[in-house]
Amino acid sequence: MPTGFGRLWTAQTISSLGDGVSHAALPLLALTLTRDPMALAVVTAAGTLPWLLFGVLGGALVDRWDRRLTMWVVDAARAVLLAIPAAAAAFDVLSIPLLAAVAFLLGLGGLFFDTAATAYLPDLLGRDPALLERANSRLRGAQTTAAGFAGPPAGSALLALGRSVPLLADALSFALSALLVRSLPAVPRPVPQARESLLRQARAGASYVFRDRLLLGLALRPAVGNVAFLAVGTVLALFAHERLGIGAFGFGLLLTAEATGGLLGAGIASFLGRRLGTGSALTCTAAAEGLAILGLAAAPNPYLAGLALAVCGAGMGATMVLGPSLRQAIVPAHLMGRVASTSRMLAMCAAPFGAFLGGWLATTYDVRTPLYAAAGLLLAMTAVTSTMTTNRRIEAALRGSSDRESSAKDSCPAPVTDAVIAA
Repeated sequence: MPTGFGRLWTAQTISSLGDGVSHAALPLLALTLTRDPMALAVVTAAGTLPWLLFGVLGGALVDRWDRRLTMWVVDAARAVLLAIPAAAAAFDVLSIPLLAAVAFLLGLGGLFFDTAATAYLPDLLGRDPALLERANSRLRGAQTTAAGFAGPPAGSALLALGRSVPLLADALSFALSALLVRSLPAVPRPVPQARESLLRQARAGASYVFRDRLLLGLALRPAVGNVAFLAVGTVLALFAHERLGIGAFGFGLLLTAEATGGLLGAGIASFLGRRLGTGSALTCTAAAEGLAILGLAAAPNPYLAGLALAVCGAGMGATMVLGPSLRQAIVPAHLMGRVASTSRMLAMCAAPFGAFLGGWLATTYDVRTPLYAAAGLLLAMTAVTSTMTTNRRIEAALRGSSDRESSAKDSCPAPVTDAVIAA
């Protein structure tokens, strides 16, 4: 690993810890202001709106900008931003509209930072597929630990010290991340493209995803997965209480089991990719997720339910290493931001449909019904995408990527994957 990767890993780990703190603290802060479920939902939803509204356009902007500069400026801006609600909390003038606005702007910053980081990493690692898998495995493991295990309880504990304390802690994490990112090695800026409007360039990036069967298959996994997982997540607490007979503490243990599986999956992703081939590994992890949710729906006790969630988390963890690593290895550098943001936007847009589906099925039928529906959806998605992300198609894409000229214009030619296979 290049020396700079250690600094990038440290920066993202610190930032993820701050994210975990704020993810726990913001809803709890909102709860101190109102008990209105719709008002609380506004604060939660505000953080996802930037991806829905500006996802592809944000990717097009990142493809025009210096990626390292984008990352550290965004983190510095988020550190300053969090000082506003911290001051408002200290002076007892905090409000739901202010929290929603802060959540929206933090989400907007996350859009630019995550997209720029995704585009920066392959340049830092020389687009080496093996290094990308190792790097994404380490990044994913650290993010899961920091944001999933350490951050939320830390946020709850810091909130007990004062309403502004968790916000200041998150601001500090962003400031430290900005300093570390600023010290990263410079990489070549994206190749200047022909003069085109931002909207046209954004459309070109989205078109590149939809015209390439491999990239489309990689994008469908999280999109369809989010529908299924949000359908499950919407009723999981109710399912745990009514069907498994466990309370709040037991429910927390269920979520911990899933996060633990996610760490394991991220750790073994590279091994699976080497032994099975990336395409076969992706198919296996998708099938594991579907079968695990099916097992969760049929689980007669909390222990088997926890095991099923751990298996599901392992599948998700491995997928979130293998999929992005492959995308980073095969997408041209000047399109990386747009392709990454398009894929992320599809996943974010799908999430509300899953939440609605889960609530409707549970209300109309039974609390287990959303779980069975989610399992069926995941298994159907496995069957469809398995033909789109085969080992043969992936090998062809990697060969084509190594031969592609770095100065390729942003004209979105016929996808290299299908072109090579057709030949």
